[in-house]
Amino acid sequence: MSLEGKVALVTGSGTGIGRAVAIDLAKRGASVVVNYSRSEKEAQRTSEEIKSLGVSSQVYKAAVNDDRQVREMIKGVVDHFGQLDILVNNAGATTFVPHDDLDDLHEEHWDQVMDVNVKGLFFTCRAAADELKKSKGCIVNITSVAGLSGGGSSIAYSASKAAAISVTKSLARVLAPEIRVNSVAPGVVLTRWMEGKEEFVEKHSKRTPLQRTAQPEDVSEMVLSLISGASFVTGQTVVVDGGNYI
Repeated sequence: MSLEGKVALVTGSGTGIGRAVAIDLAKRGASVVVNYSRSEKEAQRTSEEIKSLGVSSQVYKAAVNDDRQVREMIKGVVDHFGQLDILVNNAGATTFVPHDDLDDLHEEHWDQVMDVNVKGLFFTCRAAADELKKSKGCIVNITSVAGLSGGGSSIAYSASKAAAISVTKSLARVLAPEIRVNSVAPGVVLTRWMEGKEEFVEKHSKRTPLQRTAQPEDVSEMVLSLISGASFVTGQTVVVDGGNYI
């Protein structure tokens, strides 16, 4: 399905999954807003690649856990493009703390992941809701299989992703029928979060039914399917992990 004429905002889209989603949206014809908080050079490169595909792109700096910055970003998108049709909440934070090391999971770890992964997701959905209602648009939240399994990089991280899945369900109810809200829950994905963890990645691949670890494009493929199709699907979380969770 072509997305020509649509405008999409992808948070945290300078690198990794967000970058893959932004480029795939552009390949379908959508204009894409690339959001970042720290990765400016990467965000600019993503935007330039999108433009090379023949569609419009803008770059906006905003920390998603800052409500004022998020509202200003949404206003800037609408002022520039005149509409907003698609929101992909990809911006995320993590911290790597072994689950059995309870004393090393400090308050700042909790604050960081809850601020970005839960508050930031909610703030962005709330700020975009009125415009998405006008266009009968959709939201896809990037959560994590850790939010279902209780595993992942830390207990705080898995708790934040479980909360994000819950927020997805709540918003699917309150924003219906105009807006569909779903989430995609990846397992381990080969992004910069996995740099220096090659031994872990190899072991994970061997115990995964499909015998490999996900690339960002694997996640993007599911995100695009929920955007361009699945017109009667809302409030759902789709796991993308090669069958490791089953």
